[in-house]
Amino acid sequence: MLPDLNLNTLTFLAIGMIAALLSSKVMKVVKLPNVTGYLIIGLLLGPYCLNLIPAGTVEHLGFITNVALGFIAFSIGAEFKLSYLKKVGKTPVVIAICESLGAVLIVDAALIIAGNDVPFSLCLGAIAAATAPAATLMVVKQYKAKGEVTETLLAVVAIDDATALMFFGISVAIAQSIENGGSGSVLMTILKPVAEIFGALILGAVMGVLFRFLVKWFTGRGNRLGVTFAMVFACLGISDLLGLSALLACMMLGAVLVNTSNESEKIFEQTDRMTPPLFMMFFFLSGAGLDVSLIPKVGVIGLIYVFFRVAGKVSGAALGGKICRASAKIQKYLGWTLVPQAGVAIGLATTAMSVVPNHGPQIRTVILCGTVIYELTGPVITKLALRAAGEIENTHSR
Repeated sequence: MLPDLNLNTLTFLAIGMIAALLSSKVMKVVKLPNVTGYLIIGLLLGPYCLNLIPAGTVEHLGFITNVALGFIAFSIGAEFKLSYLKKVGKTPVVIAICESLGAVLIVDAALIIAGNDVPFSLCLGAIAAATAPAATLMVVKQYKAKGEVTETLLAVVAIDDATALMFFGISVAIAQSIENGGSGSVLMTILKPVAEIFGALILGAVMGVLFRFLVKWFTGRGNRLGVTFAMVFACLGISDLLGLSALLACMMLGAVLVNTSNESEKIFEQTDRMTPPLFMMFFFLSGAGLDVSLIPKVGVIGLIYVFFRVAGKVSGAALGGKICRASAKIQKYLGWTLVPQAGVAIGLATTAMSVVPNHGPQIRTVILCGTVIYELTGPVITKLALRAAGEIENTHSR
């Protein structure tokens, strides 16, 4: 491991961006998604490997993660155009509910059968519902994936955050009731995530209406880009102050804009041109924060979680597709694109520590380990699934 370098934050940022750019060239040669390269090079240069980028710097640059996630959610919101939703109907909603619930129930059952405490199993299983949209979106953009699986996928990952919060709230309420011997308000515990979801959607909608009027007022390309950044920042900041889901608020911001403004296409196009360096650093820093030393510590419980979560996502998505009579391609491949898991899951793990404090550190370790595995393998699995579905051409991005 290299010693800490006494450099300033901007220098470390430059090193990270150059390293990420170079990694994308390597990924092109080995035919893997760029995001995988960003994660791997971040892991190698980060505090848990070579320590070229020290832990303090990674923590100091944490705001980049929040901003990147905000813009990712904003971009996903553009997929909620009413004309598109009318065309696909209830399919994305049903699939999102089924794949989230499938992951929760299958992980719960596997952990309980393996002899683990019920409250612990419920809390860990509840986190299985969460999916990280960032890696999936980056793979779709890099390979310009197009088709019914891709379209459904983008809608499903947008809804997934809401379904994950709902099922987590319900599972935690049951776990707390068992831990407390039936005392405490199960109803209030369940209603808390519901209030968080609706509060975030209302905030995003209000900001979206304001966004529409500001777009009419500011007509220059630079000014509109400034408005876009201001609106996303506002959603992130206000959500944090109010304890709401920033991802849902930013998603609703994009959804309201795309359905109310004739200029939305130009705005999203501008945003897509400006955000790649931000996303690049997001994944580099995500890789730098992955502690691979945790992997040997998770044991059988970790293996159960990692394996059965994927089984639940795949089988749940297939069931949801079958219920809605979606195409065979959607039923077969969509679930495999939902493997990545990161920020939301880590946040839920932190919450779970207060619900079952005796098992809290173990839950967090399993989730952090799962993040390492899912973030490194998820983009590759997503690419393979979309290619198998015939929605990625046999060409490679620069």
